[in-house]
Amino acid sequence: MSKMKIMVLALLLVGLTLSSGAGCCSVTNIPVPSSSGHGLDVVEEAWDIISQDYVEKDSLDADALSRGAVRGMVEALDDPYTAYLDPETYQLSLSDLQGKFEGIGAHVAMRDDEVVVIAPIPGSPADKAGIRAGDKILEVDGELTLGMSLVEAVLLVRGPKGTSARLLILHEGETEPGEIDIVRAEIELTSVNFEMREDIAYINITHFSGRTDAELSPVLDSLDDEEATGIVLDLRSNPGGILPAVVDVASYFLTEGTVVDVVNNQGDHTPILVKRKGVTTDLPLVVLVDGFSASGSEVLAGALQDYHRAIIAGTKTFGKGSVNILRQLSDGSGLYITTARWLTPGGRLIEGEGITPDRELELEGEDAISWAIDYLEGNE
Repeated sequence: MSKMKIMVLALLLVGLTLSSGAGCCSVTNIPVPSSSGHGLDVVEEAWDIISQDYVEKDSLDADALSRGAVRGMVEALDDPYTAYLDPETYQLSLSDLQGKFEGIGAHVAMRDDEVVVIAPIPGSPADKAGIRAGDKILEVDGELTLGMSLVEAVLLVRGPKGTSARLLILHEGETEPGEIDIVRAEIELTSVNFEMREDIAYINITHFSGRTDAELSPVLDSLDDEEATGIVLDLRSNPGGILPAVVDVASYFLTEGTVVDVVNNQGDHTPILVKRKGVTTDLPLVVLVDGFSASGSEVLAGALQDYHRAIIAGTKTFGKGSVNILRQLSDGSGLYITTARWLTPGGRLIEGEGITPDRELELEGEDAISWAIDYLEGNE
């Protein structure tokens, strides 16, 4: 079976990713790892040879050589979640945490070295242009994405609102790609959508951001007045987001215990616990997932499943179970690096495994929602 490769990011939104703390972590000094064998001595030796012997010595750019060396080390890790960010990209990753950005508006991942759309953001230019979950982005403005890192592809598509990007797209299930021209816009990242379906509350969380808690709290607070008898929580095509937001959401449905267990490179376990919330609900709960539910949405589904708090229904989730943080280097560039793995409260590994639903469904779209409502009403 081919290795599943994914690094979930908002397309054109590099910074909205998971950390074991609150958002991204920045430091200015990175410790040099101990070398085995020749290790970094060979890098220094190559540096000296290039600076002394290269034919166009006056054209050498020390900063460019340093960054090239770092990129090479990152590429040698063969980890799709780890990336080198030049100073400009690093600053973009920080500014993007504001909850809005300029671009086409789609969540993407790397799978088998190809850029795959996890989900378009509802109402975004990508959504209106017909971009769908599962689409492969083959080219951006004539440049092949095969062999690019996800960050490189993201930066190609990102741009000021009002400008155009031409994408070569292969829709899932089709054999011939087609070109799509999309005009970039400012994307607002609302994460929670809610409506009552008779006496069942339907809640769709599109991603987890710093706004999710504030958006979800009044929804749950209103359920008594709405006389809701159950909840359908739709996490399909949810690519994840910041971990504290995931913990906040889980804490509305769980009263105690571990939400996720973070295991670092020393094998140390750091359980992230349920928070005390002013609003909690014990209403019957069905959680909808699919093959594009990834990262933070898998953390939430896994916790609710382990505590038997919800019925998980749909198809097996994506399997992105790595914790990544952003660290700054002394020249203003940065490393987005995998630092830990996630385990569910019951000790299940998410990375490469995903969450297997309690009820496998072949239904999609509104049909899956109807099934969940019927289940809650005792008709399934």
